[in-house]
Amino acid sequence: MNTKILLTSFDTWLPHHKSNSSDDLLIEIAKSNSLPYSLTFLRRLPVDITLASHRVLTQIQQLQPNGIICCGMAEKRNQLTVESNATFAGSSIKTSVNLEQLISGLSATKISHDAGKFVCEGLYYYVLKDLRDRSLTVPCIFVHVPLLTHEHSPKIIADFALIIQRLLP
Repeated sequence: MNTKILLTSFDTWLPHHKSNSSDDLLIEIAKSNSLPYSLTFLRRLPVDITLASHRVLTQIQQLQPNGIICCGMAEKRNQLTVESNATFAGSSIKTSVNLEQLISGLSATKISHDAGKFVCEGLYYYVLKDLRDRSLTVPCIFVHVPLLTHEHSPKIIADFALIIQRLLP
């Protein structure tokens, strides 16, 4: 069986952004080519909830991935944060993934319960809702990525690679 994982990233949205760290991380993962899965990258999504959600949901229907990892930039954070839930219009949906187990022993990753009230949370909500509404048991998480610096990039990349490997049972 060819295990397929969909990975998404966003484009920049502020004039001072030279790149989006979520996209930078996916570039590094693609370069490593060391994971035993078929990785599909949906990169540089528009920073618009409706447009981004439409592109991702269309890709999910076409690809039928075994796992989904959506990523976004968290400029003010200093480690990877895996989001436990997404809230939109007063409704909240939790990921079905056991996040404590997923990040156990990782040195540059923690769990967050606040996906940011921006396009990241909107996308995460719509993906989780679509999976729930279609009764799909595909594990899905959202990972916020800090700015990648020479100092902590190796740890961030290593943790993210382990998250990909651990996502599927």
